[in-house]
Amino acid sequence: MQKIIDRFISYVQIDTQSDSNSTTTPSTKKQWDLANLLFEELKEIGLHDVTIDENAYIMATLPSNIDFEVPTIGFIAHFDTSPDFTGTDVKPQIHKNYNGEDILLNKEENIVLSPDYFEDLLLYKGKTLITTDGTTLLGADDKAGITEIVSAMEYLIQHPEIKHGKIRIGFTPDEEIGRGAHKFDVEKFGADWAYTMDGSTIGELEYENFNAAGAVVTVKGKIVHPGYAKGKMINSMLIANDFISGLPKNEIPQETEGYEGFFHLHDMHGDVEKTTLEYIIRDHDMEIFLHRKKIFKDLVNKMNKKLGSDLIEVEITDQYFNMREKVEPVMHIVDIVEEAMNELNIKPLIKAIRGGTDGSQLSYKGLPCPNIFAGGHNFHGRYEYVPVESIQKATEVIVKVAELTAKKYAN
Repeated sequence: MQKIIDRFISYVQIDTQSDSNSTTTPSTKKQWDLANLLFEELKEIGLHDVTIDENAYIMATLPSNIDFEVPTIGFIAHFDTSPDFTGTDVKPQIHKNYNGEDILLNKEENIVLSPDYFEDLLLYKGKTLITTDGTTLLGADDKAGITEIVSAMEYLIQHPEIKHGKIRIGFTPDEEIGRGAHKFDVEKFGADWAYTMDGSTIGELEYENFNAAGAVVTVKGKIVHPGYAKGKMINSMLIANDFISGLPKNEIPQETEGYEGFFHLHDMHGDVEKTTLEYIIRDHDMEIFLHRKKIFKDLVNKMNKKLGSDLIEVEITDQYFNMREKVEPVMHIVDIVEEAMNELNIKPLIKAIRGGTDGSQLSYKGLPCPNIFAGGHNFHGRYEYVPVESIQKATEVIVKVAELTAKKYAN
């Protein structure tokens, strides 16, 4: 356990926050700090063919230790953290034998992680939790996944009695801004299928995700001295407010669950002359997803017609699609993980991702890639935490999947 804690903390203390406004890959130079560390660490633990390319994509190989052919499998995680909350100067806090009560993250600012609000905490009474100090995110998304993959590979190297085929691992930048798979070389990776270690609660196993698009709404106005504004001023912020109100009010993240999609306003800024609204549009069902994009465009046209001028513009960009279409034809790759979890006395929680992973894009690039739990909770904010035991269990799942894959192809 201590080695896992030390490895995880060494990763989260390196700031790797990505930036959606950047056009480079990786989107921030500081992502190279962890990328370069991982490159060296993978060589040190004994992996082969360790590479890092000009865009900070890392790949490595654990060679087969059996004398018959089995499919090459892969495990993938991302090293960037969300641009929505600071990852600078992360100060992890370790809470052993959690007692089920409130955790005071930050005394000075009275920031409390409470099971009264975050009920999942009660699942981990008696466990060792790693939290933030309340001023940053933690970075378990997805440095827990990286910890699990590196630890599993190290364990397999140290235990050659566990038989496995060839395993490829990959670490990516910029997943949090939807670009993690954009420059991932599937042919170079050379796996028949792979798994992202990028889920939450212990036992999660996912092969469905949202269809996703980003939308930027730009509203134009006219600034005039307020004392002489009658009939002349056009306040873009007020028009933007009408646009927000024109969308379905209950179809937002905090009012939806399961397979329910949403419109999520995640950024807005402006003044009288110009206001910009940034949305993400999500739905598991492709027909409903297409309809959601139409709702956006129809609202723009309706409001412009009412205003008598094209003051509102919208640009919608598809980001990724539901991987279910690509995974269902090869469902045995999900079945192997389910069997591995059952052998490890982990209850599989097969569910749809209310988000996306690198795997959703990689599946459409020819690498079927379901998602396995990494163990963290409350991602992208100050209340993020991860039970160390969940990281341990995810590590064991990787080892068991490698072992079972070899067994299934032994004959």
